[in-house]
Amino acid sequence: MKPRLQLKFGQHLTLTPQLQQSIRLLQLSTLELNQEIEQILQENPLLEREADSDDEEAGPQSSGAEIPAEAGAGVEATAEPADVQFETDGLDWNDYAAAGGDDEDDFGLQAPAASATLREHLLGQVALLPLSVRDRALVSTLVEALNEDGYLEQSPQEIAAGLEAEPPIEPEEMDVALRHLQNLEPAGVGARGLGECLGLQLRALPESTPARATALRIVDGLLDLLAARDVGKLKKVLNIDDTELRAARQLILRLDPKPGSQFGAGGTQYVIPDVHVRRHGEDWIVSLNPDAMPKLRINRVYADILNRHRDNAGQLASQLQEAKWLIKNVQQRFDTILRVSQAIVERQRSFFEHGEVAMRPLVLREIAEAVDLHESTISRVTTQKYMMTPRGLYELKYFFGSHVATEAGGVCSSTAIRALIRQLIGAENPKSPLSDGQIAEVLAGQGIVVARRTVAKYRESLHIPTASMRKSG
Repeated sequence: MKPRLQLKFGQHLTLTPQLQQSIRLLQLSTLELNQEIEQILQENPLLEREADSDDEEAGPQSSGAEIPAEAGAGVEATAEPADVQFETDGLDWNDYAAAGGDDEDDFGLQAPAASATLREHLLGQVALLPLSVRDRALVSTLVEALNEDGYLEQSPQEIAAGLEAEPPIEPEEMDVALRHLQNLEPAGVGARGLGECLGLQLRALPESTPARATALRIVDGLLDLLAARDVGKLKKVLNIDDTELRAARQLILRLDPKPGSQFGAGGTQYVIPDVHVRRHGEDWIVSLNPDAMPKLRINRVYADILNRHRDNAGQLASQLQEAKWLIKNVQQRFDTILRVSQAIVERQRSFFEHGEVAMRPLVLREIAEAVDLHESTISRVTTQKYMMTPRGLYELKYFFGSHVATEAGGVCSSTAIRALIRQLIGAENPKSPLSDGQIAEVLAGQGIVVARRTVAKYRESLHIPTASMRKSG
């Protein structure tokens, strides 16, 4: 073959340092943001907090004593927004994976192992897996969806429904991502119920472990009998004697039903709300929490030195640019949080007025279109960001949920269905508690089509025991 030259055209995503910082700051919680800023303040003399200076006036070199927010309909703001464009708007879902999948800093892995959260612990393992960028992003997405105990409250398919990728995400891809998650430590994470959680832990034990096989059979479908201490039926179904049943029970009791609870327990974890929601007449007003907003500016003394010695600026010039980037990116972070929060409140108005039973289905795509950002950006904004409301403190991602069809042709939020299940069980006769099938029938009578197994899944996510375990008297 003869050598020849070929010209090919293609697109390539290049992340500038400013864009990388913008991505990283957006996904940090408020506490993590303040830790990041404190570190930068120690390293960059051109940057200071407004409260750190004795000078009351910011002066012409100040880049803003407050972090203002863009004012939208029904939104309070303290200042006019800076003319800044958020540079991640053009990223698509795969770009998010490329931007955050291979950079350990994006996942907050600088935290000491002793104080690592479950999320940090798992994402550190994900970063080491020999996966493609897309697969690593899918596993990371499942990690973000875990609750504090390490359980998935939504199915992988429900989670995938809130994402947009090219090519589209196939169910098989989510199944593979789930298997990768469930192979991480601690054993049991990524389960969708107690039985699956215990089963994952048992399967992680050597096959030679005494009573392992019997214990697996129990957790795979007979936990109700074990909880009800129905020894006779268990022995009959399993065809085992008292000694083997006792050994299996002891093995199960040594397992951890909440594998995620061991993380982040080194001290009290405080949550600072990023936004406040209050009612004003017929409107719901969203405003940024001033206590969560760092007040940063350029240090005037060093800026004056830089102005007088521009020819020999050296590192100071670079630090001045970095300080300006940080101030701008922090400002944009809170502006984006405010816009997304307002869009959520507008769409979940019924929740704020009537509670969980009125929660409507909501996916990332809907908010992304409303605020003209990409779903990957919305995913970052709604993770570890909190909203203080008259009904309590909620993480922004709480307001997103899958939907279930109704007989009238509409849809009902999975959160609303969980609330209805909780209400039905709370009002049941303890001597004759409702089975999952009976709950499904009651919901069907209200026009909500839910299978018995779906009711069981939602009940388990609420940590409500089975009818046999709830029975008393």
